[in-house]
Amino acid sequence: MNIIMGSRFLKVAGLAMALAVAGASFGQSGAKKRMDLKELVIGGGCFWCVEAVLEDLKGVEKVESGYAGGHVFPVTYDEVCTGRTGAAEVVKVFYHADQISSADILKMFFVSHDPTTLNRQGPDSGTQYRSVIFYSTPEEKALAQNVIKDITDEKLYSGKIVTTLEPLENYQRAEEYHQNYYAKYEKASEAERSRMNAGYCAYVVSPKVTKFRQKYASKLKKG
Repeated sequence: MNIIMGSRFLKVAGLAMALAVAGASFGQSGAKKRMDLKELVIGGGCFWCVEAVLEDLKGVEKVESGYAGGHVFPVTYDEVCTGRTGAAEVVKVFYHADQISSADILKMFFVSHDPTTLNRQGPDSGTQYRSVIFYSTPEEKALAQNVIKDITDEKLYSGKIVTTLEPLENYQRAEEYHQNYYAKYEKASEAERSRMNAGYCAYVVSPKVTKFRQKYASKLKKG
C-alpha cells in the first residue's frame, strides 16, 4: 500500500514539476513579449487624426490619446484647449520592435502631418497642437534628431521642420471618450454621428486618413 501511494506521489510530484517548468517557460515568453512592446509619445495636431493614422500600421499594437508636457498636472481636455497649460495633445504608440522600428514610426508620423507649421495643423492653432516628439532617453532624442535630418535631406517639405524635441513629462491618458474617436465615428450610424463631432471627422480627419491609407497601403494591417 505504501509502495502504491509512493508511486502515485511521485507521479503527482512529477506532473507538478512539469507544469511548473511549462509555466515558467510561458512566463518567460510572456515577459519577452511585454519587453518587446515599446512606446513612443508624439504629437502632431489633434490627437484624433494622429491616432487614426498610426493605429493602422503593421506592428503597432495600439495607440492611446493623451496629453504631455506643460506645467499643469493632472489636466483636462478643456484646460488643454485654452493653450495656457503648455501641454500638447499627443498619442502614445505601443508597438512591437521586431515588426516595426522606432524610426519607421517617426517617418510615418512626419508624413501624416505638416511639421513645418508652428503651433498649427489645419484649422487647429495653439501650442497644444504643436508638432512634437517626447523622449525618455538620450538615445530616443538622438534617433528623433536623425530622422528629422533624414526628412530634411530628402526635401520632403519645402519649409523648415519646426518639430520640437522635449523630455517626456506629465504624460496623462486623455478622457475615455477621446480614445479611438475616429474608429468609433467610422462604425457609427448617422444618428450616432450626429452626436459626435461629425463635421470635424468628415472634413478634417477623414481626408487625411484616406490619403494616408491609399499612399501607404503596403504598410497597413490587413482587414
